[in-house]
Amino acid sequence: MQHQEPGGSQPAAETLAEVGEFSLIESVTRSLPASDNVLVGPGDDGAVVAFPHGSVVCSTDTLVEGIHFRRDWSVALDVGRKAVAVNVADLEAMGARATALVVGFSAPADLPAAWARSFSAGLRAECDRAGVALVGGDMTRARDITVAVTVLGDLEGRAPVLRSGARPGQLLAIRGRTGWAAAGLAVLSRGFRSPRAVVEAQRVPEVPYGAGADAARAGASAMIDISDGLLADVGHLARASGVCCDLSRDAFEIPEPLQAVAAATGIDPYTLILTGGEDHALVAAFDSHDVPGGWRVIGSVTERGEESGPMVLVDGAAWEGQSGFDHFGHPGS
Repeated sequence: MQHQEPGGSQPAAETLAEVGEFSLIESVTRSLPASDNVLVGPGDDGAVVAFPHGSVVCSTDTLVEGIHFRRDWSVALDVGRKAVAVNVADLEAMGARATALVVGFSAPADLPAAWARSFSAGLRAECDRAGVALVGGDMTRARDITVAVTVLGDLEGRAPVLRSGARPGQLLAIRGRTGWAAAGLAVLSRGFRSPRAVVEAQRVPEVPYGAGADAARAGASAMIDISDGLLADVGHLARASGVCCDLSRDAFEIPEPLQAVAAATGIDPYTLILTGGEDHALVAAFDSHDVPGGWRVIGSVTERGEESGPMVLVDGAAWEGQSGFDHFGHPGS
């Protein structure tokens, strides 16, 4: 019996070279669900998307095999879901509602066609979860699998929530979780597949869809997507706003799966929570009476001192060690 991946309909022996570009595009775009925002979908030289309120938010992300995913760690369905989730999270952080996305897909010609079909099924599944329409894209041959997703969103008449709006005296609150994907990476890197919950978190982030717009409506003055680590990304917000952010360690409980990973690997669980990336939680600055339900206060915004120093503190002190991930630098840079 020939192996068949979830979401695929062809045996793994059939490659992209045998299927061909246009046949694969047709199978990916066939019977895409309708959306009121999509005036012209796949099939022309471009899609046409309606934005009734006039302002469009746009963001793009690239996933590269060996950097953002590994085929021996993640099935194609998960890679497709992750490609959508990490992009929509950026629009959530702007307070927007994602409405449409396009996908650029590059792969070697000998990639099993079943992998590409399962990947496209993952795209569609996560689009459904996020409430966003897949409206087109491009395919080409490359040495490694590379996925570039561009997502468009609607502010629904609101001003965008920028990183630069935090003010002294406000509270910092989080929606979502941190440390889970980093814990998953730690165990996968050691050749293990458990705890299952953290491995799944590494494969596909659990983005709090809709929370960004909720925060904007509640009065969030600054917001950011936590992709590279809590300390690193809150640092971006602090620098953009010219403030200091002080996080409270006591605001974070250590869930059982992270306790298990910490015990097995010797990694400090707070290192996972404060510096681990790829969970795509949201952190926002609110006036004290504006923090909406479902958000957890994790710190405060203060004036920056006259002397240049750390812009993100933990319990009033500088954090010793790495703060997050930098694609072109060292992990703590």
